[in-house]
Amino acid sequence: MSRALVPGSFDPIHNGHLDVISRVATQFDEVIVTVVVNPNKSGLFTVDERVEMLAQATTHLQGVRVATWQGLLVDFASESGATAIVKGLRNAADFDYEVQMAQMNRRLTGVDTVFLGTDPVHSSLSSSLIKEIARLGGDVTTMVPAAVHDRLLARLAELS
Repeated sequence: MSRALVPGSFDPIHNGHLDVISRVATQFDEVIVTVVVNPNKSGLFTVDERVEMLAQATTHLQGVRVATWQGLLVDFASESGATAIVKGLRNAADFDYEVQMAQMNRRLTGVDTVFLGTDPVHSSLSSSLIKEIARLGGDVTTMVPAAVHDRLLARLAELS
């Protein structure tokens, strides 16, 4: 059985993330979408809220489950039996950042990183940009799943 991790902060999950997860699900028997906990970052949503939104957004995908991890991702890959870490790339800047991490992950545990080019339709999406657009009253309806959209607007309303 082939197993891959798709890690990220997913704060919040957007349609670019979903595109990558959906495509990875066709290539591996099991996909573990992993909310990586970074104690140095505070998100708009709690880790539990992100897990819940990811679970809702991926319920239609067979072989996909959601987990969290704090620490070295390669340790989770080894612990879970994953043979690959899959990262979606939007542009060359993403590649420059991710390739160094991929090389170090391989050095540490031998786990390979697979890069998947983002569908150009979603290449401008980032969670931070979506939050900023929504915070300023812009329409992000086509950028995030409907359930995420509602939660995003509600959270921003709570904070204003």
